[in-house]
Amino acid sequence: MSQGLPAAGSVLHRSISVPGNQTRPQSPEDDDRKVRRREKNRVAAQRSRKKQTQKADKLHEEYESLEQENTVLRREIGKLTEELKHLSEALKEHEKVCPLLLCPLNFVPLPRPDPVAGCLPR
Repeated sequence: MSQGLPAAGSVLHRSISVPGNQTRPQSPEDDDRKVRRREKNRVAAQRSRKKQTQKADKLHEEYESLEQENTVLRREIGKLTEELKHLSEALKEHEKVCPLLLCPLNFVPLPRPDPVAGCLPR
């Protein structure tokens, strides 16, 4: 070995930085700690990715459910619009022959006990 350096790959050759630009040899315990930390980080990352995927799946399910509900509500709006149109036409036709609307006594501003009775056929 030249200049008193340890052989490559030996425990003393590997070192870690510590505050103040000093280096110290990395022990087997440090290696074990590093391996455990990396494993712990890998597991945490897997958990995080799984949680993220589950959240995305849940949002997608909610989206699908809301789309179905939206479709049902739009159909209901269409049906109710058609019913309104039909009932408005029926009301228009009824207004043409309604005895209550045709009776002139209904437009007199005098208080009467029963305005319907005076206009109904006897």
